[in-house]
Amino acid sequence: MYADIIVDIVHGEVDKLFEYSIGKLNVKPGHRVLVPFGKRVIEGIVMRLKNDTNFESKQVKSIISILEETPALTDETLSLADFVTNNYYVTKASALRLFLPSEMRKGKVREQFKKIILLKRPELVDEAISSLRKTAFKQKEFLCYLLDNTRVDYTKACKDFGASAVNSVLEKGVCEMILEKISRSPYKSDNFVKKNITLTQKQNDAIKSVNTTEKLVSLIYGVTGSGKTEIYLELIEQAINKGKTAIMLVPEISLTPQMLRQLRGRFGDSAAILHSGLSAGERFDEWWRLRTGEAKIAIGARSAIFAPLSNIGIIIIDEEHDASYQSESSPRYVTKEVAIRRAEYFGAKIVLGSATPSLESFKLAKDGVYNIITLPDRINKKPLPEVEIVDMRKEVRRGNNTPFSASLRLEIEKCLSQGKQAILFLNQRGYSKSIVCTECGHVFKCESCDVSLTYHKEEDSLLCHYCGAKYKMVSGCTNCGSPYIKYGGFGTEKVVLELKKLFPNSRILRMDRDTTQNKEGHFKILNNFSAKKADILVGTQMIAKGHDFPDVTLVGILDADMSLHFSDYRSSERTFQLLTQVAGRCGRSEYAGKVVMQTYSPEHSVLLQAVNYDYEGLFEREISIRSATGFPPFTNIVRVLVSSKDEETTLEITKAIYQELSVLYNENKDKFRFFGCMKAPILKLQGNFRYQILMRIEKNEKKLLDTIFAISNKYNNRNSGVFLEINPVNLT
Repeated sequence: MYADIIVDIVHGEVDKLFEYSIGKLNVKPGHRVLVPFGKRVIEGIVMRLKNDTNFESKQVKSIISILEETPALTDETLSLADFVTNNYYVTKASALRLFLPSEMRKGKVREQFKKIILLKRPELVDEAISSLRKTAFKQKEFLCYLLDNTRVDYTKACKDFGASAVNSVLEKGVCEMILEKISRSPYKSDNFVKKNITLTQKQNDAIKSVNTTEKLVSLIYGVTGSGKTEIYLELIEQAINKGKTAIMLVPEISLTPQMLRQLRGRFGDSAAILHSGLSAGERFDEWWRLRTGEAKIAIGARSAIFAPLSNIGIIIIDEEHDASYQSESSPRYVTKEVAIRRAEYFGAKIVLGSATPSLESFKLAKDGVYNIITLPDRINKKPLPEVEIVDMRKEVRRGNNTPFSASLRLEIEKCLSQGKQAILFLNQRGYSKSIVCTECGHVFKCESCDVSLTYHKEEDSLLCHYCGAKYKMVSGCTNCGSPYIKYGGFGTEKVVLELKKLFPNSRILRMDRDTTQNKEGHFKILNNFSAKKADILVGTQMIAKGHDFPDVTLVGILDADMSLHFSDYRSSERTFQLLTQVAGRCGRSEYAGKVVMQTYSPEHSVLLQAVNYDYEGLFEREISIRSATGFPPFTNIVRVLVSSKDEETTLEITKAIYQELSVLYNENKDKFRFFGCMKAPILKLQGNFRYQILMRIEKNEKKLLDTIFAISNKYNNRNSGVFLEINPVNLT
């Protein structure tokens, strides 16, 4: 017998099947194996077995060993890897890596065991004690202790009684030592309590609609606080009761502890969490619990769509509009497309949920492709929060240069005096957005990226938010030597410092990437705020979605314009979604909510629609603009991104690809809406210069995309990277 194997090397030259002899090993498709490859021994994945080989048997090398008894990948996930390879133009090895914890693949993490001593023959203890020498005090003590406890941790016993005494007792046959697997489960010590909730008629109708529709995908379009989470939980329970499994996706790692708490409260240890914030051991153990069927529900951010589950009954994607569901690094997959592929394989249902669906999803629902379920009211029948727009231009004219308008300060005072909580949102971390010399106008930029550096006061350093580079804070301009430095803009760090000056007795928490570096970061901050150990939560995008705090009656949006004026066709849609989601964090219980939205563009139509929660008005306007201009969902944007350490090399490769693609363009002009070549908006990123070729082509042109990839991929080499992106989430 022989096996076709993909070796774990991400390179086009070895992106093919290699034949190996199985020998006497019990190899199955999906097994991870060690194989000789050139002068090295590397890992590989068995894709299929066969009886014959195309080579002489002496030429075929043999598999060295199987890495786990249970195949890591199933037939379904092997098929899914093919789908990822063909649709996102990546190597098979790159696609297969999506299905495995990275540390497991590198052999850096394994199952962990502890030694346990069990009392095997209690009737022999007295005899063993009487046979001891009079000086064997520790052995006697350990035997007496063992008689009382019957089960003892070996390491602790050695510490308490001495390794020599413990090992001597083991030799007497009175007890035995076993290896017990340690479960490195995240949030293990937390008390998960089940809530007894009676569903409303609207929620029951929604569940019935999901179960009875013939359509694969159901879109739950429900306002914030309309009870979507309880619908998700009920649908998961129904799937589990049928002997099936479930995947529950959330857009932010910060939301996973909250969702896990609800799932564990309802389903106990059947829920396993998967995301990049876990330790290597935790991720490894949770992954295996799902693979072996010990856990039936996978909860996590985007990557959890590749959870090693079989017999999936339902896949739920909460806040489905969120851009994080599309990967920005290779493989550049789209979570919804992968979910649909898995659901089709198992005959499962997909539920998308959002108060502000993506325009693409809402159009598919309007066109009858998706089943649409509307929840127009909050679960408690309370109205959505009142929104006040504050014109910050007037504040500046009054001499107010703080992050807070007079109106917002007044509302914070009122909120605190009533013993309630407030959330302040600003999607910019750090102290100051940029540092500028007032003499020559020099802006301090990252050496590796064509972006300005952000000042972080706590560390007294300048950070690049793109590559993570850190620079020592300067005392003067590096260009002209002037000591006059101006701080431009403000971030969450400065907001907290200003709040402490204005409200010295208030308790303030900050939640951004800087304060949530470790796994417990999100969990502790959210737990403390939920337990009312803080009055104000200041944060970035990670506080905007999904959180439910009953005592939050005020939301302050400090800069509603931040994403409004980006040169991206989705800027209006994304601004509306973000503002609506943030506003939805308050007034979720019996207390009325108030939102103060600070802006320099108070007349902008998107902000006015956000104030009135007019999503359908936004949809109609945006979809008509995109139809007229030929933007998605009516076309596909295709970007060929070229990057290299040397700008001249980057430009030469871009020109060569552009010339070849120009021939294709001239032969297929009826399928192109746009074709052009230019610098990337951020020319230099992480030390690489970047040029791009942008195209807008008609939908469903797979052969054309394949040709574009084939032309571009020829120029991929050690010195330059060429990437094909379809509808990239970020055009910068």
